[in-house]
Amino acid sequence: MEQQRYLIDTNAIIDYLGNKITANGMQFMNTVINAVPNISVITKIEVLGFNTTIEEYQLLTDFMDDANVIELSKEVADICIDLRKKYKIKLPDAIIAATALAANSTLITRNSSDFKNIIGLSVINPHTL
Repeated sequence: MEQQRYLIDTNAIIDYLGNKITANGMQFMNTVINAVPNISVITKIEVLGFNTTIEEYQLLTDFMDDANVIELSKEVADICIDLRKKYKIKLPDAIIAATALAANSTLITRNSSDFKNIIGLSVINPHTL
């Protein structure tokens, strides 16, 4: 049996590192992150683009160094284009959704409503676990 794959959205990383998720959500996130977290390149850009303290930036950088960053491939770009044509979705969200679809991964995000209409995309909100 194949192990479930997950892709972590920007807001879920920020909430996790800020300890802003329920106990059940934190336990779930710990399991996902301990198995090497998968993120989209757009998430890396968004997370490391925040203006923050040196200490917090180091925490974010350390997280990114431990993560598997999925780059923008032709497949992801093609899926993203299709999503933008079918759904009213912002480009960063379309890239993240396309990355999850291309990687056969469930998306972990606080903003599940942004992705709810995308056919074939599984979404988990760690705040509601």
